[in-house]
Amino acid sequence: MGIAHSNFDEMHTADGSVRPAYEGYCDWQNGQDQSYLRRKHNEAESNFRKTGITFNVYGEDAAEERLIPFDMVPRVIGAGEWRKLSRGIEQRVSALNAFLYDLYHRQEIIRSGRIPERLFRNNAAWLHQMVGFKPPGGVYTHIVGIDLVRTGPDEWFVLEDNARTPSGVSYMLENRETMMAMFPELFSKVEVEAVSDYPRRLAQSLAACAPPATKGRPNVAVLTPGIYNSAYFEHSFLADQMGAYLVEGSDLRVVDGRVQMRTTRGYKPVDVIYRRVDDDYLDPLTFNPDSALGIPGIMDVYRAGGVTIANAPGTGVCDDKAVYSFMPEIVEFYTGEKPLLPNVQTWRCSDPDSLGYVLDNLEELVVKEVHGSGGYGMLIGPTASKKEIAEFRKKLTNNPTNYIAQPTLALSTCPIFTKSGLAPRHVDLRPYVLVSPNGVDITPGGLTRVALKKGSLVVNSSQGGGTKDTWVLKD
Repeated sequence: MGIAHSNFDEMHTADGSVRPAYEGYCDWQNGQDQSYLRRKHNEAESNFRKTGITFNVYGEDAAEERLIPFDMVPRVIGAGEWRKLSRGIEQRVSALNAFLYDLYHRQEIIRSGRIPERLFRNNAAWLHQMVGFKPPGGVYTHIVGIDLVRTGPDEWFVLEDNARTPSGVSYMLENRETMMAMFPELFSKVEVEAVSDYPRRLAQSLAACAPPATKGRPNVAVLTPGIYNSAYFEHSFLADQMGAYLVEGSDLRVVDGRVQMRTTRGYKPVDVIYRRVDDDYLDPLTFNPDSALGIPGIMDVYRAGGVTIANAPGTGVCDDKAVYSFMPEIVEFYTGEKPLLPNVQTWRCSDPDSLGYVLDNLEELVVKEVHGSGGYGMLIGPTASKKEIAEFRKKLTNNPTNYIAQPTLALSTCPIFTKSGLAPRHVDLRPYVLVSPNGVDITPGGLTRVALKKGSLVVNSSQGGGTKDTWVLKD
């Protein structure tokens, strides 16, 4: 997989004919008046503005609120294609969970020499407080987002794993709701798998992970850092849709060995906390003593079986891009099978030979921080200036273990609606996966992020990308 030259277009073949998955949509689209579609395009935008679907971008000076652009041409995936993807996603998520259990217990994978111990020795995401502790139901990663990119008809690669707190699911749900409101007749023409029951499935999945101390029906709460957080819209949206409580750290306290929530009738126990607060801020008695976002003593209650924290503290090691580079070995070690979904080829800059190769080929590679996210702190060689490359070369030489490098992939394209008609743009996909003792549940669809600038490979909303509705066709 070298440099990106040609792109796989998901809607059209090279001769311009429509691929089978898109036939129903294209039939409908061709029958629509362009001015009607333009009107609908504007309507969708004002809809999102009214609903307040924004996110914060953290810039040089302060956070600013931005609207996430929505594109109304859906991304369509055939039923057979989705079945194959689902098998690969399930295999990977099961391996991630088994890996986390092993990492906090016997560390068989390190003893076997399959992955080096140095990955965890100085890794801030690895928490010694989790050693020897098994979370309720044995589940570490209750909600996972696996980022996938496509380069050809049967070529999908995992770009990264989001095992700590994957965000964006509210956009998946709102995108579908917007499309169904705007084009109800389209959904009677093309049969698409539903995504709207995700909040119900999330609530069930979390309740199935209730701790031993639970009495009766589990009380589920979403813990948010508060209204200034970039994903606050999503926190309140999901709590509302799940019928769960939306709480901040100040609403909770430890009473009689349980985490309890303040209500008008005094305190009542909370059994499962879907936390959207980072590990470091969860418990000022265990982690950062200055945190005002967490609950003093929650880790003691957790270890005593009094509450479930989803996702478990310490799962962030799986978001580490150096750990990602070992995922093929990790999948094989715990499942006994070859990975069904391959990784993107990755050079670990901590390895002197790899570093040499990366420094020699910076103009062609994508270089990422091991702990980076959201498209920040990365170099995209082919689009970088000489000055940016020179600055990055210095960073790499000074701290090679902080970086990995990957080839610039020829990401597949999907059309977006523009003033002059449909135009191809690069996309990725984040399916959402729920894990409970009852099994792995993958929502048929996910969040398709799209680079709205022509030729751009950066799909992150923080870097100007947009989103589209993702359709998985029914059989």
